[in-house]
Amino acid sequence: MPLPTVRVNLSGRQFQGPRLADEVGDVVQDVQLNPGSLVLEITETVLMENIQAAVITLQQLKDPGVKLAVDDFGTGYSSLSYLKSFPVDFLKIDRSFVEKLGEDPANKTIVAATIDLAHALGMRVVTEGVETVAQLKQLMAIRCDIAQGNYFSKPLPGEIIPSLLSSAFADKAPQR
Repeated sequence: MPLPTVRVNLSGRQFQGPRLADEVGDVVQDVQLNPGSLVLEITETVLMENIQAAVITLQQLKDPGVKLAVDDFGTGYSSLSYLKSFPVDFLKIDRSFVEKLGEDPANKTIVAATIDLAHALGMRVVTEGVETVAQLKQLMAIRCDIAQGNYFSKPLPGEIIPSLLSSAFADKAPQR
């Protein structure tokens, strides 16, 4: 069973901090986390504030193997020409497009085009806000890689995570 992925949202202030890459490296080392199982999520808006600085910071974060995601894609004012400059692994399509998938055909067109664009740039796509099986089926049909939302689980308190992980791994433990 692959190790679980830890996804962490970075605020604009954190992303612009002068020691972010060092701090992330220290935490990864302290908790003995495989850097490839850490995904840092940065909103599209934060990345667009200073594109040149964002590219440098993203590359510093990516160098040790940390994965990166552009969060809330489609809600900001990004230029598609800059998207190819960002060394990111995931593009997260904002829930506002997913919630109207069955109602507005234009939303499905936008989501499908965004998925195709991300795949062409070598990124995987995550859609947020999946609430129904119908939404999930539509996303699967247009080749969405990963879906998140209440359809899978409502938000859970952090203190139950250790028991969830141990039960998930208990099923995979070698039998004696």
